[in-house]
Amino acid sequence: MKTRLTDTAVRNAKPKPDGKTAKYTDGGGLYLWVSKEAKGWRYDYTRPATGKRNTLVIGTYPEIKLAEARERHRDARALLARDVDPSEHRKSVKAAQADIETNSFESIAREWFLRMKPQWSESHTTRTISYLERDVFPFMGALNINAITPTNIIRVIMRVEERGAGDAARRVKQYIQQVYRYAVTLELADRNPAADIDTSVILKPRSKKHYAAITDPVQVGQLLRDIDGYQGTFVVRCALKLSPLVMLRPGNVRAAEWADIDLDAAVWRIPIAKMKAKTHIKQENRSSHTVPLPRQAVEVFREIQPYSGRFRYVFPSERGASRPLSDNGIRTALRTMGYDNDKMTPHGFRGMASTLLNRMTDPMGKRLWDDDLIEQQLAHTDGTVRGAYNRADSPDAIRQRREMLQAWADYLDGLRNPEINDNK
Repeated sequence: MKTRLTDTAVRNAKPKPDGKTAKYTDGGGLYLWVSKEAKGWRYDYTRPATGKRNTLVIGTYPEIKLAEARERHRDARALLARDVDPSEHRKSVKAAQADIETNSFESIAREWFLRMKPQWSESHTTRTISYLERDVFPFMGALNINAITPTNIIRVIMRVEERGAGDAARRVKQYIQQVYRYAVTLELADRNPAADIDTSVILKPRSKKHYAAITDPVQVGQLLRDIDGYQGTFVVRCALKLSPLVMLRPGNVRAAEWADIDLDAAVWRIPIAKMKAKTHIKQENRSSHTVPLPRQAVEVFREIQPYSGRFRYVFPSERGASRPLSDNGIRTALRTMGYDNDKMTPHGFRGMASTLLNRMTDPMGKRLWDDDLIEQQLAHTDGTVRGAYNRADSPDAIRQRREMLQAWADYLDGLRNPEINDNK
């Protein structure tokens, strides 16, 4: 097909002398229209099957130059040769693109996130959106949710594992699967392609995670003396002093609330919503974990009460009393004292207590503390979480655990001051 226009001619093209729109033909129905306000490309054609004439607006100049206009013109002619109306085809493409944008994985995932967010803790909320925005959306967020295949999802999961984050890869798969459950329920997706993906097949076996803990009595004594001499903030020092005494997870220690603590009764009752438990049980919040406070723990609370008693949190953040001590507050303090993650961790206080309590025996060699009693105080539960908490909070169990925790605190005092106690 012979063409007539040149780049120079297009650039210099002007409307008619009387100001009306001028038309500069290139050939095959393609032409440049020029008005006082703008220039643009159009293609006049007749669909053979119907004999109906139509015009396809290709675009404006100089956004679309001559070469690109000709290329789009050739594509439109190729469609017409197959009896496909170029204008109707463009409408279909735009509609399909709009459908992709409306039903993209990212748009539906964000909708799911906003729907679920009120039910989650702040840390879970932050972790979920962080993983989605970093590991999922850049690679499959723009795809229509019904166009995603198991292969797409597997590639995302394995990409996370490749950076050495096997646990994160498993979480990412869980989040994707939950988004699809939401989408299928609301009929936004036809099926859940993540449901049949077995991470045990595509990911390396998970190695059991052990938190470093000091269990040698002599070293424990040194650690306790180091804590007493800690030169950091008063809040962190108090949190450090409490950590060995209560056998709680670090998150429960740093987020301790005065409303849950009765110092006169020497008891700390933590609602299950603040403990490690399944989501639906947390939402019901019908039980609690009781910590009978030994005398030494009460002393720590009494020490910090004048400072933070008017606030919500026992150990408020330096960034504002409305927030608890940060995740890394105790960990950083341990490092400052020379205890890195391979030697001692905030979670390690639980392992320290469990190990040493299980070793304790009377003069006849009989164990002093029952396994179940120790596990109850650690808040280790099986699948029946609510029932396990209720059994652990029976009056007899509380009495036995109070005896155990007081004996444990006294034992720690002996390790801290070996000149007063023979460490036996």
